[in-house]
Amino acid sequence: MSTTHFGFQTVEESEKARRVRGVFDSVASRYDLMNDLMSAGLHRAWKAYTVAVSGVREGHRVLDIAAGTGDLTRAFARRVGANGCVVHTDINENMLRVGRDRMLDEGLVLPTAICDAETLPFPSNSFDIVSVAFGLRNMTHKDRALAEMCRVLKPGGKLLVLEFSKVVKPLEKAYDWYSFNVLPRLGQWIAGDAQSYRYLAESIRMHPDQQELKRMMKAAGFGHVDVHNLTGGVVALHVGIKC
Repeated sequence: MSTTHFGFQTVEESEKARRVRGVFDSVASRYDLMNDLMSAGLHRAWKAYTVAVSGVREGHRVLDIAAGTGDLTRAFARRVGANGCVVHTDINENMLRVGRDRMLDEGLVLPTAICDAETLPFPSNSFDIVSVAFGLRNMTHKDRALAEMCRVLKPGGKLLVLEFSKVVKPLEKAYDWYSFNVLPRLGQWIAGDAQSYRYLAESIRMHPDQQELKRMMKAAGFGHVDVHNLTGGVVALHVGIKC
């Protein structure tokens, strides 16, 4: 049986998806509040930057993967207009429900689907933009997921991967202290779940760094990949073009 990592633990591949699902089942109702607290609101700026870099415009078809509570989904929907389409997807039903309900409260009725990024249920060459924000590091086979994202993009289409990454050297010690001391405590106080936020900190350290993810995206079929470091590398936006 093949193994993979779940944070710093080694687990069977078949076990990882179940454990990740459990993490997000636990935190779904408090996910947005925790994002604001953990990042001091910076996640909103990172996502706004992602939408700006995407070049999304009227009439575009957008697939938002691991979209959860729908921050990017809603932002893209406001840009594509009535002639465009944004599909809101996630592997976790609880997160998807929270996002769908938020969008309905705002008068947005968008297609919503539970799906696995490693086996996307969409035709090839069907989207202008694919996005995944803070979800790639939770996927068991990142190479398969990236290849699927490339497959469903139209030629010339753009993949945006917004993800925690490797911070610059001067920030490392402070970032490690914050990640392993403050995050779990916040998780316990706000979401009643310290362990899920300990997993968050560990999963970031196990995720490929900027250059390795760029290499993986090129191997998946993206002819050109740009890397945008944000907040000293706490987060990186990788932008891949399907040639």
